[in-house]
Amino acid sequence: MKVKVGVVQDSPVFFNKDKTIEKIVNITKKHAKLGCELLVFPESFIPGYPRGFSFGAKVGSRTDEGRKLYAEYYKNSIDLKSEDLKLLEEVSKANMIYLVIGITEKLDTNGSLYCSTVYISPTDGLLGVHRKIKPTGTERIIWGEANGESLVSFKTKIGKLGGLICWENYMPLARMSMYQKGVEIYIAPTADSRDQWTATMQHIALEGRCFVLGCNQYYTKSMYPAQYQHLIDNEDENICPGGSIIVSPMGKIIAGPLFGEPGVLTAELDLEEINQSKLDFDVIGHYARNDIFNFTVKDQPEIKAEKK
Repeated sequence: MKVKVGVVQDSPVFFNKDKTIEKIVNITKKHAKLGCELLVFPESFIPGYPRGFSFGAKVGSRTDEGRKLYAEYYKNSIDLKSEDLKLLEEVSKANMIYLVIGITEKLDTNGSLYCSTVYISPTDGLLGVHRKIKPTGTERIIWGEANGESLVSFKTKIGKLGGLICWENYMPLARMSMYQKGVEIYIAPTADSRDQWTATMQHIALEGRCFVLGCNQYYTKSMYPAQYQHLIDNEDENICPGGSIIVSPMGKIIAGPLFGEPGVLTAELDLEEINQSKLDFDVIGHYARNDIFNFTVKDQPEIKAEKK
């Protein structure tokens, strides 16, 4: 089976949920017409990855300005029980395209935020959500931690989908939790724009014998709205140059890495290449050595199949 995918490297309308969703809708319509069956958006694309922000926090104290900024971030984050999700589900259905979107998510059960990836099917709507199990560094000020229930994967008409967010991909056991579900299209939204990220994406493809879609924002310092410019005085202008990439199960770069500009990487994936690649290595098959190793993940759900 062949699947045409697109990886979106672009900028959100920063800290503006409604306008960013509108931008997603327009990008989706355009690339569905070009034949894409799956479109991936970066980490925290809604309402934007707050690179350079401290939220007024340091060891032992927090500022009133930082608390107000967090409240603004919270206001523009997504509640998956709201009309925001319905709009994304509608554009997915109308254009018969799968959407995987990085969001900052708020729950109606508490006041915390989570760095999440939502998986949307054109027939079933929201398939599920992966919440970051370990935010990196000072991300922990603004994002909570999820548990094993968040390590989701999905059996769809275009293949088995799953993945991790940014530096979760450096957690070997988290990666293995995806491999053991047989993920074929491994999705890695990120905010990491280093050259080294390319090698990480290639390693995961080779290790998991899966297609890997690495997706990052393209963002410059001058794109921040005027009211936030004073918060990023010490940042470089080229604050996030991108690095989005598509890699084959043999570690070959199919598209990208794209640096220094916005764009959408597209590729046609032949899922038969996954079986071919497992002739000499299969991390959950003939290379697993289950007689030596025992791997379990607490509360990880079984792979979820589409109903329709």
